[in-house]
Amino acid sequence: MTYHDLQKALEIFGLPERATLRQVKGRHRELVRRFHPDGGGEADPERIRLINAAHEVLLEYCDNYTFSFREEEFYEQNPDARLRMQFSDDPLWGHR
Repeated sequence: MTYHDLQKALEIFGLPERATLRQVKGRHRELVRRFHPDGGGEADPERIRLINAAHEVLLEYCDNYTFSFREEEFYEQNPDARLRMQFSDDPLWGHR
C-alpha cells in the first residue's frame, strides 16, 4: 500500500483525512447498499469492485495503525476532557 492508495481509498469513500473505524465501516455499508447489483439501487459492479478494494486498503491501514496513548493525543481526541483538566481548579468553573 502507498500513501496514494490510501488517499484514493478515502476519495472513493468520501471521507475526510481523519475518520474513525466506525465511520469507515458505516460508509462501506452505505456504498454497498447503494451500488451492489443485488441491492436494487444504482447497480454498478465496477464501482462495487472499487469500493471493496478501497475498503481493504482502509482496513489494512487501520489494522496496522499504531495507536497513541500520549496525554496530548488523548486531549486532542477528547476536547471536553481537556477543558475539564484546564479549568477544574478555577473557582468560577471548577471546584471551590
